Amino acid sequence: MLEDERLKLILDAAYACFTRHGVRRTTMDDIAREAGMSRPGVYQYVRNKEDAFRRLASRLLDGALTEARDAVDSHESLRDRLTAVLEAKLGLALRLWRDSPAHAAELLGADTRLSVEQVQAYNTAMRDMLAEAVTAEHAGADANEVAELLLALTRGLEADLGDAAAPVRRLRNGVALFVAGLDDTNGRPAGNNHIEEPS
Repeated sequence: MLEDERLKLILDAAYACFTRHGVRRTTMDDIAREAGMSRPGVYQYVRNKEDAFRRLASRLLDGALTEARDAVDSHESLRDRLTAVLEAKLGLALRLWRDSPAHAAELLGADTRLSVEQVQAYNTAMRDMLAEAVTAEHAGADANEVAELLLALTRGLEADLGDAAAPVRRLRNGVALFVAGLDDTNGRPAGNNHIEEPS
C-alpha cells in the first residue's frame, strides 16, 4: 500500500471515530483499530490525535473549496454560482450533522480550536471566490462586503441544522434576494441606493 493510501486510510478511520465517539473521547488506539493498523504504524503518519484531526479538517476543507471553485468557474448565472459556492460550505456542516448528530457541535467547535489557521485560510478563499464572482458581473458593487454578508448568512444557517432541507432552502432564497438587490442597484449612483424612511 502506498504512503498516501495509508494516510487516507488513517484519516478515514479518524473520521469514523470522531463522528462515533467525538474528538475528546477518541483515542489513538481507536483510530488504529478502525484503520486495521498497529498504533506504532499509525504514529508513522500522524503525530497524535490532534494532528490527525488537523489533517482530516484540511482534507474536508480542501474538498469543499474544490467544489466551490468548480461552481464559481462554471458558466451558470451569478445566482447559481454564488449559491453553489455557499452550498459547498453549508454542505460540509450538514455532512457532519448527518454523520454525527450526537457530536457534530463538538466537531465543528473542535474544528475552530484545532485548525484555526486552516479555517481562516478556508474562509478567506471562500470570500475571495464570492467577491470575484460578484465583481465580474457588478463592477460597481462592494464585492468584499457582499461576500462577507453572504458568508455571514451561511454561518447563521449552520447554527441550526436539525432540518437539513430548511438551511439549503433559506440559503437559496437568501442568495436570490442578494442578487436581485445587486441587479436592482446596478448602474445607479451610490447615493440612490439608500432605504427610504417611511413618511
